Amino acid sequence: MTKNQELILKRLQEVYKDLGCALRFKNPFELLVATILSAQATDKQVNKVTLSLFAKYPDAFAIANLTEEELANEIKSIGLYKNKSKNILASSKIIAEQYGGLVPPDREILESLPGVGRKTANVVLSNAFGIPALAVDTHVFRVSNRLGLVDCANVECTEKNLCAIIPKEYWSQAHHWLIWHGRLFCKARNPLCERCKLNDLCPSYLK
Repeated sequence: MTKNQELILKRLQEVYKDLGCALRFKNPFELLVATILSAQATDKQVNKVTLSLFAKYPDAFAIANLTEEELANEIKSIGLYKNKSKNILASSKIIAEQYGGLVPPDREILESLPGVGRKTANVVLSNAFGIPALAVDTHVFRVSNRLGLVDCANVECTEKNLCAIIPKEYWSQAHHWLIWHGRLFCKARNPLCERCKLNDLCPSYLK
């Protein structure tokens, strides 16, 4: 790790240390569903939908008994809702039938579920089970490259290189630091560089 990378991570920690997962959940299953829903959707809208959804259908068993159309109707305000309905229903049936309704804290099993990729598995492992993992979404990818923490063309490289420079015990927290910085300042379009609390360290701003 370079001195500048070390300073950037320390600054991110100072600024965002009190901020964690923006998705609301009470258990691993709720987080799994919320994370599947969050693709191309805001956390605010996902939280609104899951509040209503879980009040009616609180677990994998309840959701597994729905039809695709019934579930789609519950989540239709979310982008790609038809495909997400299909995946959530299929995953719920597997969890209900094979794992007693409990989401297993196992990466291989999680990634075998319909609609669950590495990013979603990392989110669930780190936030629901406290297992060190660093999920790379669009915010983490954009911000870590702009700040010069990594120099990568894809999320796989980004995750690997971030995990190489960040101590394992901080992987889950660093994921949140980078997400919040991306949401609040380092936006995809029109980043708020002049107001950014890291602009004195950012190679993208200083060049």
